[in-house]
Amino acid sequence: MWFAQTIFEYMQTWDQLFLDVNIATMCSGSTPYGAISNGALAILDKRIAWVGPESGLPSYDAKTVHRLDGRWLTPALIDCHTHLVFGGDRAMEFEQRLNGVTYEEISRAGGGIRSTVRSTRNASQSELLESAIDRVATLMREGVATVEVKSGYGLDRTTEITMLEVAKELEQNCSASIVKTFLGAHAIPEEFQYDTDSYIDFVIDEVLPEAFERQLVDAVDAYCETIAFSSPQIAKFFEKAKSLDIDVKLHADQLSDCGGAELAARFNALSADHLEYTTVTGVEALASSGTVAVLLPGPFLILGETQLPPIDELRSNSVPIAIATDCNPGSSPLCSIRLAMNLATSLFKLTPEECLAGVTRNAAQALGLLNDRGTLETGKRADLVEWNISHPRELTYWAGINQIHRLFINGELVD
Repeated sequence: MWFAQTIFEYMQTWDQLFLDVNIATMCSGSTPYGAISNGALAILDKRIAWVGPESGLPSYDAKTVHRLDGRWLTPALIDCHTHLVFGGDRAMEFEQRLNGVTYEEISRAGGGIRSTVRSTRNASQSELLESAIDRVATLMREGVATVEVKSGYGLDRTTEITMLEVAKELEQNCSASIVKTFLGAHAIPEEFQYDTDSYIDFVIDEVLPEAFERQLVDAVDAYCETIAFSSPQIAKFFEKAKSLDIDVKLHADQLSDCGGAELAARFNALSADHLEYTTVTGVEALASSGTVAVLLPGPFLILGETQLPPIDELRSNSVPIAIATDCNPGSSPLCSIRLAMNLATSLFKLTPEECLAGVTRNAAQALGLLNDRGTLETGKRADLVEWNISHPRELTYWAGINQIHRLFINGELVD
């Protein structure tokens, strides 16, 4: 009787147990992909309760046992930079550019981002939500469980708030976790085209406080570029965000070296995104601040860019590299994280392991969520994907073939 009681006391009780599985934990270390062959993973109360070689399993009692026949588990994927709430589209402009019309000509004719702003302002909240749900569902079908969603196509109080409300509603209408980013300093609206300082003041004094008060902001973002906002203007915006204890991110150095990386580092930004024109000094600043470099192959491809981000410098300075779709109607009509991974190899020469880390571990860090998800470790959210693959490198290798078998978010199977 004493022996049986002792065994019971030391027996692990779990909700779910995965056996006969290969696991890419994506924990950084000496083993590529953090791989565990012939592994096991247990879930309790929506968290990972145990992970390791199956041979090391303790005594257990599991409500549900999954035998995976050698399939692979990875962390669920994360798209850490999207603009997927918007009205209308710009397919006509895409066609015009291919027929020789320049972006400047399109913009002068009322196109470009202002076209999306008009369409977004004119769309109802339900219309914005319906289209955004479709885009999130598309990402989830490829194994995405966390999506960052930016505002920035309203550029007025009402529409910016509406976009953030839609982002909040998204989480209530789908299983994915949604991170809400206020991108009020995305572009200069027509109403303020000759007075950008007043627009920044408007964003700081009126829009951000209201969005914050309504608990619609997880982070703020801004576009530092000659065609958008200057470093001093963004610094003022970031100082307001920091006073509210809100994390910051930055669209940095996409079209020119505006010192965006240094600005992001100065404010200990979660991430600096794009970075095509970032200098060695900027990379070193990112390294010192722990800021993640988010690379975006979608707009690089669509805009026909030739200036590569400083990949070697990022590597040599141990700056974490994340990858995202930048899903938006203008420069990146891309709603496939797997294609973004594939493009990152062909355009930026990242390795398959760097790409998978870029949409798991480093993407989580870019959202300030690495303590909660992004790797398969004890205590983290049970966000994981079961794949029909023989090796994780295949997730970057294939484009157009979806090897997903099952997606679990918070330990729950997503239908």
